[in-house]
Amino acid sequence: MTQSEAELEQQLIDRLTGLSYEPVTLRNAEDLKANLKTQLEKHNHIKLSDTEFKSILNHLDKGNVFDRAKRLRDKMELSRDDGKTFYLEFLNTEHWCQNQYQVTNQITQQGNYKNRYDVTLLINGLPLVQIELKRRGLGIKEAFNQINRYQRHSYGADNGLFQYVQIFVISNGVDTRYYANNRKQEFKQTFFWADQENNLITQLEDFADSFLEKCHVSKMICKYIVLHESDKVLMVLRPYQYYAVEAIIERVKDTDKNGYIWHTTGSGKTLTSFKAAQILTQIPKVHKVLFVVDRADLDYQTSREFNYFSPDCVDTTDNTRQLVEQMAGDNRLIVTTIQKLNRAIKSQRHEAAMESLKDKRIVFIFDECHRSQFGETHKNIVKFFTKAQMFGFTGTPIFADNAASNEHGKRTTKDLFEECLHKYVITNAIADENVLKFSVEYWGKIKRKDGTLITEPKLDREFFENPDRISLIVDWIIANHNRKTHGRKFSAML
Repeated sequence: MTQSEAELEQQLIDRLTGLSYEPVTLRNAEDLKANLKTQLEKHNHIKLSDTEFKSILNHLDKGNVFDRAKRLRDKMELSRDDGKTFYLEFLNTEHWCQNQYQVTNQITQQGNYKNRYDVTLLINGLPLVQIELKRRGLGIKEAFNQINRYQRHSYGADNGLFQYVQIFVISNGVDTRYYANNRKQEFKQTFFWADQENNLITQLEDFADSFLEKCHVSKMICKYIVLHESDKVLMVLRPYQYYAVEAIIERVKDTDKNGYIWHTTGSGKTLTSFKAAQILTQIPKVHKVLFVVDRADLDYQTSREFNYFSPDCVDTTDNTRQLVEQMAGDNRLIVTTIQKLNRAIKSQRHEAAMESLKDKRIVFIFDECHRSQFGETHKNIVKFFTKAQMFGFTGTPIFADNAASNEHGKRTTKDLFEECLHKYVITNAIADENVLKFSVEYWGKIKRKDGTLITEPKLDREFFENPDRISLIVDWIIANHNRKTHGRKFSAML
């Protein structure tokens, strides 16, 4: 039996009501505003006059989606009728479960066109999650396109309260995806939710139980939406990024143990590590967070990307002396290279300044933790910082069967960072369509310009590093590059 869109909608509302959302009937913008007043009064434990509420609506009706996302997270300095000032809260971001939750459907708004929205989740009266449904059998891209039409036609009407939506959900009952409110978004940037083992949760009922549960969806809005200051857009973490950050946070709060994250190349490790570092700096018992890279160019690159997410959140270190000054100062989040960190620890010149940090709770996050940290530097850091807690990100961990031997013996990623806290490997990423599949080609022996083949002796390093051979390979790449990369739309590895 085919399930209609109306039946799917009612089934979802029943499910959400069972998850303790309060069902409420709101048919138009006036109902929405009246309900907002009631919910803000309830959340803030005050009674608002009509004049005061009009002032709140004027405060809310400013700026674009990005501006409103920031306003949502701030308190409003409300001048009350009696001349006193009250700091009005729109969303409790610190204790995210302590908000008011409602579900409604079929709200109609008149903008350039009259639109009626499917299911809306209200938090403290503001529409923060919008769900668009299509009947089973229809593709969910149509729901995505419909939301785009609503954004153009009516979301900005009637004080623009629907511009406060943080997360969109699209579903046909069988396939369910979510994404941040970002007008620049393409359909391929919508995501399935998943469990901790990367098993996709696609059915709407299961998605409601796991993702739309009140505390979880609030946590996603309050902690795991990134306001990208450079592009002025909202970004939401994918499930594997969420689980990785949560695992690190739990590890720091509950233990003094280390750990590593195995996430494949191209899966967004910079965003994951930024969010982990940002949240760690808010934990009182953490003195500082150091994000450590192994090359100077990555120092600049990572600092730039972190500051794209949040300007001036990172202090770059041009030299070792500056690093020591920042570590001794009030900087909570520092990006530096492992070489500068090693010099700061070992140099007698910096001994006095660094001494006070030896017993501080400092969290180190290592980018690509399988590289430089396997040498003497890693040993020095562990020896110097007695309360250091270390986390590594890698796309290619080292195991016993592929460990290279050095003066410290064969050292694996587990030897240095202990437990793998979360895993998202290339097969997961390809299945999720987060990275492209590999197209591997073997072109065999190199041809001379006269067409004859060059014999390749096995394990002959001198032959393979011969400049003439390398020149022939380069000639082949230049001649075939455009064709093999489809007009340079794809990348290639040699």
